[in-house]
Amino acid sequence: MIGRLYGTLIDKQPPWLMLDVGGVGYEIEASMNTFMALPGTGETTQLFTHLSVREDAHLLFGFARERERELFRALIKVNGVGPKLALAILSGMDEEAFMRCVMEDDIKALTRLPGVGRKTAERLVIEMRDRFPQWQSQTPTSSSVAGELGASENRHPDTMADAESALVSLGYKPAEATRMLSGLDETQSTEALIKSALTRKLSG
Repeated sequence: MIGRLYGTLIDKQPPWLMLDVGGVGYEIEASMNTFMALPGTGETTQLFTHLSVREDAHLLFGFARERERELFRALIKVNGVGPKLALAILSGMDEEAFMRCVMEDDIKALTRLPGVGRKTAERLVIEMRDRFPQWQSQTPTSSSVAGELGASENRHPDTMADAESALVSLGYKPAEATRMLSGLDETQSTEALIKSALTRKLSG
């Protein structure tokens, strides 16, 4: 199991990044919250990781905070929630916001996340509420951040197209992704655009 990687960030194309560790490039999929904490390309960073092994692929997921990784691991134990959906949930809201939704039975907020219908939202509330006491007691309260906020480091002319592509990869339909990005400041970085679009979507 690969639990942590420390190396040089050589590429960022949300939701994918590449980390060079001792000359080996690791392709890692990360949440938007983790992307917002990454430094610029060419800088060193640390990520907590989870390796998902399937018959057709070995997928590596990265997290800026150990707490986020532990919530990811709790989510994929919920019936019907796989790694891709868990990552989409963590891209849409941070750990504290998700916990509030569960504890307050906020089904409406959860169904705004891509791939989360009413039945899945209800299942998340029921199953995660039972797991929270154990999860909280085992999870560090301090954050190990991957780096300084790197929102301005990934700016180039195709940021809007890249942001739309990333939203589609998270599970939103192309037309919906376009609507989510409509009217946002195009001078923002790709990561900032995605985060703004997700915040707008979840706020209703």
